[in-house]
Amino acid sequence: MANVITPEPQKLSHTLLEDVLAIVMGTLMVSFGVILLRQSGALTGGTAGMAFLLHYLTHVSFGTAFFLINLPFYWLAIRRMGWQFTVKTFCAVGLVSLFSDLHPLFIHVDHLQPFYATLFGNMIMGIGFIVLFRHKASLGGVNILALFLQDKYGIRAGKLQMGVDAAIVLASLFVVSLPMLVASVAGAFLLNLIIAMNHRPGRYSV
Repeated sequence: MANVITPEPQKLSHTLLEDVLAIVMGTLMVSFGVILLRQSGALTGGTAGMAFLLHYLTHVSFGTAFFLINLPFYWLAIRRMGWQFTVKTFCAVGLVSLFSDLHPLFIHVDHLQPFYATLFGNMIMGIGFIVLFRHKASLGGVNILALFLQDKYGIRAGKLQMGVDAAIVLASLFVVSLPMLVASVAGAFLLNLIIAMNHRPGRYSV
């Protein structure tokens, strides 16, 4: 009896339109999470955490700080991840910077329970990150380093970011109160848990 050979499923790349829509939707989700964190006075990790620190200390808008802090990391992105990844990431960073400053023009929340807003904001951001990662984009900084190490050495992006983010949030004790620091650490843990659970090497075919 002849062996039946089952053909491997064809791998389909995302179209340009799918990439554009995903990057817009992913950055809208991340930037809305940023708004929840900013209004509750919380922090997060990575370059976003650095941007929050700069925003709280100097009153420079989060969007401006986030865009500027990410500029040095594009060199690593070009060298290690390629031009396509870098262009997508540059667009994603630019959109998060823009949307985070535009959201307050369309929505205003009079009251937020800080701990709830911090956890929910990080959850929204985590889902937005997964959307961007699935379309070969990131939000610069630690994300670029984490994705490079995952692709090169199999180190989980979420685990690396979890360690870096925890260090950044803890270093922010002089900016926020102890209760908000606890909420920020819990939020950063939740965000990176979402990434670690959903973004693993070999999990997806495209």
